[in-house]
Amino acid sequence: MQGRRVLVKVPASTANLGPGFDTLGMALSLYIWIEMGPAEAETQFRLYGEHLAGIPENKDNLIFKVAQLVFDEAGVTVPELDIAMYSDIPLTRGLGSSASAIIAALTAANAMIGSPLSEDRLFQLATKLEGHPDNVGASLFGGIIVASWDGDKADCIRIEPHSALEVLVAIPDFQLSTEKARHAVPDSFTKADAVYNVSKSSLLVAALAAGRLDKIKDAMRDRLHQPYRAALIPGMSHILSHATDHGALGAALSGAGPTLLALVEAGSGRKAELERFMLESLSSEGIQASLIWLKPCLHGPVINALEENPERLPFMERIKGEVKA
Repeated sequence: MQGRRVLVKVPASTANLGPGFDTLGMALSLYIWIEMGPAEAETQFRLYGEHLAGIPENKDNLIFKVAQLVFDEAGVTVPELDIAMYSDIPLTRGLGSSASAIIAALTAANAMIGSPLSEDRLFQLATKLEGHPDNVGASLFGGIIVASWDGDKADCIRIEPHSALEVLVAIPDFQLSTEKARHAVPDSFTKADAVYNVSKSSLLVAALAAGRLDKIKDAMRDRLHQPYRAALIPGMSHILSHATDHGALGAALSGAGPTLLALVEAGSGRKAELERFMLESLSSEGIQASLIWLKPCLHGPVINALEENPERLPFMERIKGEVKA
């Protein structure tokens, strides 16, 4: 079976939100685009943008491997693929670059062969591939995701983000592998710390579901992962402790880091103050960073089937109106 050609756009995500270690994620307004279709001869890749530098351009590519999992699951054969990719999601910065790529590959491959796999099946496959459900759930369903995984079955509930919620991310100029960040977290915790995080995570979920932005400050506190990862990111502890003094509703490490994020009310008059605080906190530790204002993304993958004709615009021409300058 050859299948049709499709173009998929998938949002980035932040995960481990505050106390929600491996359970709370939110889709963000950065994106990866993947065009996928059967290749006439051998598999080929066209990679665009600085955030894909160094990605394999052969069958070792994650996108190709994930697509083949879908084909195997559906019982079809598409041995050679033509794949084009562009991403404005920085790699290994804690913004869900691998999760968004997995979701893009799963949904593109599924759509390409007529969508035989359900959305839930894609979620289960993505969770097993990523190792936790919060990033992939956010990229697949959009909005805020409260997720669980027992090692066999993943489940989640989606929360619609408050309309006034915005996100400021500070992206340090160094990468931090998820594996290194995970090794910093201990294998066991005290009963007091476990109870503390259950209470804060529960409060944060309730606050987000009810739109109680005033409760985010206290609910974002964490004792399970952020304190142990702080040594890997100079300036992080100061930002998490004092961002609310400079206009943030709350602050957290994004995913495994090193990106730090602040939740902000859209109408705040203190955005410039918060920007200065975050940049100066990192700069004082010798860390250069870039800032991006984002919004929660309310949707998961956007899928378009492409007509096969010689007048079809090139890949970058089709998406350039959406790509950030």
